[in-house]
Amino acid sequence: MSKDNLIPNDDYANTDQIPVFVKTNSEYYVHEFGRINNSSKFVVSFNLFAFLFGSAWFGVRNIWNWSLAFLLIETFAIVQIVRGFFGNISAEAYSKIAKVQSTIDFREKQLQAAIESNSDKVEMFRRTIKSLEDSIGGYLQEAQSIEASGVAIAISGIFLFILIRVLQGVLANSILEKKFSEWLSNKQISPGMEFKNFLLSISFVLVIIIFSTIHYSFPNLVVLFADFPTHPDIRLSSIDGVERAFDYAVIKGDVLFTAITFGIRSVLDALEMLFVTTPWIVVISAIVLMTGLSAGPRAAVYSLAFLAYMGFLGFWIKAMTTLALLGTAAILSISIGIPLGIYCATRPRFYAFIRPIMDFMQTMPAFVFMIPVIAFFGTGKVSAVIITMIFGGTPVVRLTVLGLKGVPETIREAAIAYGGSKWYLLTKVDLPLAMPTILAGVNQTVMLSLAMVVVASLIGAKGLGQDVLEALQYANVGQGILAGIAILFCALILDRVIQGKKRD
Repeated sequence: MSKDNLIPNDDYANTDQIPVFVKTNSEYYVHEFGRINNSSKFVVSFNLFAFLFGSAWFGVRNIWNWSLAFLLIETFAIVQIVRGFFGNISAEAYSKIAKVQSTIDFREKQLQAAIESNSDKVEMFRRTIKSLEDSIGGYLQEAQSIEASGVAIAISGIFLFILIRVLQGVLANSILEKKFSEWLSNKQISPGMEFKNFLLSISFVLVIIIFSTIHYSFPNLVVLFADFPTHPDIRLSSIDGVERAFDYAVIKGDVLFTAITFGIRSVLDALEMLFVTTPWIVVISAIVLMTGLSAGPRAAVYSLAFLAYMGFLGFWIKAMTTLALLGTAAILSISIGIPLGIYCATRPRFYAFIRPIMDFMQTMPAFVFMIPVIAFFGTGKVSAVIITMIFGGTPVVRLTVLGLKGVPETIREAAIAYGGSKWYLLTKVDLPLAMPTILAGVNQTVMLSLAMVVVASLIGAKGLGQDVLEALQYANVGQGILAGIAILFCALILDRVIQGKKRD
């Protein structure tokens, strides 16, 4: 490209900012960014430095998402090249040969002993040795075949390496121009080309490529790469430390855990007395009436059909127990979650503090946090409620915060201008406008609580989850499907009663 073509494009705004962003070879980038920006189609623009330095160039430019993607492919290509030309690609086959040979040596000793003792197993040992020798021949042919393919592997690696480097050269300017556009709107984005970018990018690329190449091309050359360097005492001492911490917490927190157990047990016993011991016709009438008043006559008819399904199939008592368990977890989660979400919406620092805790609650497998809950509260329905709340209680907090933050500031400012107090803003402006989002969080909490019914049955929650668990243990397909549908109906009834017509 001639120097006359490397002139600023007057049609491209912010030309004066390009040298600040790219820091090197500014005339070239002004011209190329102008070509890319002034075309609605993809512009073929080749960057020589991106071609020569590959993923390291993207890292230096602080474009790490592309750098990592290209680095994986480059590393694979380099590994193939080194393996094909210099690597010990048949190491695994020769390792199998060595193992078989050691077995043959052992069998030959057995054969010799059998011959000396005139045993009737002589022929058996000879057939075994012959079979092992034949397998060695097969492994030897495999090793020779792998060695013969070394050149082809290396050539494929070279082809892949050149291809990925050409692709990086072609895409580099378009990717960098997009990053430049983002940088114009947010100057906090680092454009790269600083010493730390050079150091980090080059070091990272060299570490990944060198260690990967050594590991895959020369197996067992560095024993350290095979297994992580550790010692059994580290794990054992960690286990002992965790157990001592839990024992201390159980002893010192007995009053707190007893109070929590009493509170949950009170709500759970009240709901169980309401659903289980009350005559079925009263329960059905009350649920259908509440559903009708809350969500309309059509939902009431559906609830009646759901309850009839549970009764005719013999799930009534277990379904009411499950409904009490779900209701307790949902009521407590919503009663705690919505006020907590309101508080977090006005306290960003506090929300930033508890957000990782909520991430932990949602991502940690249920069987893991079941262990400390059992340690603190024992097995039974109370523990099942707590586990259900841990797993399903976070969406209502997150969506309450999201809904309140989504209230338009203009509406709030208008209410303040007319003399609205903080309580008025919360009850008459913020909560009504955020209610659809809050109800979506309530729905998610109910659905996630439903997902924990079967898991909770493992620690004595009983109910319909126990039927599903037994069906899994004994492969009783019919029982499991019918009980699963009953669990779904319980959740649907609870969801309709809580959300009502406001879900629309």
